[in-house]
Amino acid sequence: MIQRDLHAAARSPHDLIIVGGGIYGVAMTLEAARRGLRAVLVERDDFGHATSWNSLRILHGGLRYLQTLDLPRFAESVAERRWFCQHFPDLVRPLPCLMPLYKRGLKRRGVFRVALWVNDWLSRRRNVGVPAALHLPPGRVLDAQETLARFPRADRRGLQGAALWHDAVMLNSQRILMEMLRWACSLGAMVINYAQALDLLEQNGRAAGLRVEDRLTGDIHELRSQAVINCAGPWSASVAASLDRQALAFHPSLAFNVLLDHAPLAQEALAVMPRQPGSPVYFMHPWRGRILAGTVHAPWNGPADRPMPSESQLQAFLDDLNDAVPDWRLQRDQVLRI
Repeated sequence: MIQRDLHAAARSPHDLIIVGGGIYGVAMTLEAARRGLRAVLVERDDFGHATSWNSLRILHGGLRYLQTLDLPRFAESVAERRWFCQHFPDLVRPLPCLMPLYKRGLKRRGVFRVALWVNDWLSRRRNVGVPAALHLPPGRVLDAQETLARFPRADRRGLQGAALWHDAVMLNSQRILMEMLRWACSLGAMVINYAQALDLLEQNGRAAGLRVEDRLTGDIHELRSQAVINCAGPWSASVAASLDRQALAFHPSLAFNVLLDHAPLAQEALAVMPRQPGSPVYFMHPWRGRILAGTVHAPWNGPADRPMPSESQLQAFLDDLNDAVPDWRLQRDQVLRI
C-alpha cells in the first residue's frame, strides 16, 4: 500500500534517496527494495506524469539492435521484455509487428530471413517463466500476397513481402508504474509525490541526504541517506545543478508520439518507412480502436517543462506517414493527442 508520509520519511534512516518518479526512478526504487535496501523516492509532481506518460507502450525485444550488432543491448531488451511479461501478465499482451519489405538497403526478404532467425535463436529463452498466453512465436517472412491480405494499404510499388515478428505491448503503462510502486512499498520503500528536492545534505564531504519541500503544505523536511540518485529524466541537469553544482553530461532531445483519430490499418503493429532515402522507421499500432504512432526524434534547446513539437515538425511527421502509406491523406485535425 502506498502511503504518502514525509514526516515518517524524515524520521527514518535510508540507504538511498531517489529523485524523480518516472519509470527509471520507480524501477530504481523497486530494485533497491528487492535487494533489501531502505529506499525513499521523491517526485516533484505526480508519478509518471511526464516522459513516462508519453511512450509508445511497446516493449521492444531488441531486433533493432541486431543491425548494429549491439548484442549486450539486445540481450538486455529481451530480458526486460520477459520480466514485464512475467510480473504483469494482466497488463501486457503479445504484439505482432509487420514491416513491409522492398528492395531498399537491408529491408529485403533475404536479409530479414537471416535477421529473424538470429533474433529467434538469440532470444530462445524469451518464453521461459512466461504464462502460455504471452508466449512469443518465432518470426517469419511473408510473401507480397499475404502482406497485402494483412495490410491492404501497404505501398505496392516494389513490394517483396513483409517481416513478421512479435514483441509485447503494455495495455496500461500508468497501471504498470503504479503496480511497481506498490510492490516497492510492500518491500519497505517509501514513495512521496509532490515533494520538491531543494538542497543536498553533506557530511564530511559526502552526500548525507536531501532537504525536501512538501509542495502540498510548504513544510521543509530533511531526509537522511547514504546516497542520493538523480533519476529526474529531462530535468536531470537542472536537478544536478541545484543539488551539487556539478556539470552533468546531458543533451536534451525531443521525442514524441501521436494518437491518431483513425481506425487501425492492420491488426498488427506496422513498421513503415517513407520512400525518401535515409528516412526513419515509424511504428503504428492499434490502441483502443485508434492508432498510436511514433516515435519522432529531434534536437531540443527549449525548457524541459512540457516540450512540444512545432507545427512544422508535426506536419513533417504526418507527411512522412502519408508518404509511407499511399493515399492515406492524414490531416492535422486527426491528431487527438501529442
